[in-house]
Amino acid sequence: MGIQVEFNPDLALRRHGSMGRLEEECVPEKLEIEKIYPFLKDGQRNYLFEGEIPLRITEGNQKLSRPIASVVILETTHFLSLGEMCTKGRYLVREVYDINDSAVYFEGMEKRK
Repeated sequence: MGIQVEFNPDLALRRHGSMGRLEEECVPEKLEIEKIYPFLKDGQRNYLFEGEIPLRITEGNQKLSRPIASVVILETTHFLSLGEMCTKGRYLVREVYDINDSAVYFEGMEKRK
């Protein structure tokens, strides 16, 4: 038996107010720069702690939006909830982007200046 671990180059959360989702599983209604927010994901996930990563909206099945913000992961914890592995943590918002903007903010894992 192996250990299933997912490495995520971005933080993908559900749209604010998604039916059947906890608040921490969703993007806040209004993202504020330099504010810290909690997040919750299913599975055992690892995130980059050194530097900024994109925050995206997911519809599930790896359907992701363009980056809506640049965030720094501050902490994560893996835990069992009703027998299922989960990851919770906190992230700090560094910049907020217009989802309809065509500008490129990240190239691969690197944030553009």
